[in-house]
Amino acid sequence: MNKKILILLIIILIAGCAVWAFGGFNKGTVASYPDFISSLEEGNISNVDIYPDQLTYKLKDSDTLYTTDNPDRDGFKEQLLLKGISVADHTKEDDGINYYLDMVFNLLFIGLLVFGIYKLISVYRSTFKVVHHTGIKFDQIAGMNNVKRDMTLLVNYLKDPRAAAQKGIRPIKGVILEGPPGNGKTLFARALAEESKVNFIATKGADFQSALMSMGAMKIKLLFSKARRNRPCIIFIDEFDSIGERRNYAGTGIDKENNRIITTMLNEMDGFTPSSGILVIGATNSFASLDPALIRAGRFDLKYHIGNPDPETRKELIRLYTKGKQLSPDLGEGRLSDMFKDLSCAEIETILNESASIALAKNAQEITLSDISAAADKIGVKLVSHK
Repeated sequence: MNKKILILLIIILIAGCAVWAFGGFNKGTVASYPDFISSLEEGNISNVDIYPDQLTYKLKDSDTLYTTDNPDRDGFKEQLLLKGISVADHTKEDDGINYYLDMVFNLLFIGLLVFGIYKLISVYRSTFKVVHHTGIKFDQIAGMNNVKRDMTLLVNYLKDPRAAAQKGIRPIKGVILEGPPGNGKTLFARALAEESKVNFIATKGADFQSALMSMGAMKIKLLFSKARRNRPCIIFIDEFDSIGERRNYAGTGIDKENNRIITTMLNEMDGFTPSSGILVIGATNSFASLDPALIRAGRFDLKYHIGNPDPETRKELIRLYTKGKQLSPDLGEGRLSDMFKDLSCAEIETILNESASIALAKNAQEITLSDISAAADKIGVKLVSHK
């Protein structure tokens, strides 16, 4: 059947149902209500059909159908019956139709609501991806040897938490990676998962923020539920201070939602056992802003500082990011390392990459000191004086 004809038939069907549901088509010759009363008092009416908004009636010795307004008053039907008039009351039928229509619309509304919630939960469930192999190991991270050495203890724990429990070591529930941005906190979390051979779920604080109240706490529960199904597992939460910030009891909606998120996380972590096989890692640039209940002993009680690279790490980064690039003879590793003092790993990588682009634009074979300076100015970074 032609698609346009099908649509037209559906529209006609819907219109017909609507007309039928709300009183049908206007029938008969229109008569005034006083004329109806006059005929009633004279005993000339043979039968009356009562509808919600109108009456239809016939006179004795006549087949003409008249239509007038329904007075909708108490005792009206009884008055007609006492005069010996045949009465058909259609108002009850209409109530039944309205009842079923209301029931259909309510069922449709509930169905749409349930479907919407199901889709919402499905989206949240798919938000937290489980990574079985991150592909990053400690030896692929330039420098930061002191952090790697400290994290080796965590690797041993994650590989065999039961052995640690047998020695009376309480379970490690949470770890904070803190320090300025751009120094590889996420990289270290991924490397820890790969070295420990455990699953890895990466999230960020923004994943738990929602316009709907209590939705953030619900997401926390979904996250921990997925981690339990895939243990041993590391949960990594970047921008941790955005949800773990010190609780404020001022009473605003945002404050209450933040309080619910923190409380839910504490409850989930308090349920950890020595053999739970779950470790939560929070990365933050502002450790001081975190809620004291989170960072107390027994929860996030381990803290690793991932700071700006030391001189040896800067040299490793320079070798790594200038691989395949030609530096001018006056730009040795030591000089560049001194110039990059107090810069983050990401800033160093960006400067070296941008300086190579500048040199390429000039058709130069080597990266010069002026290229390095121009790249630093372009990204708004100040270098240590090279004179």
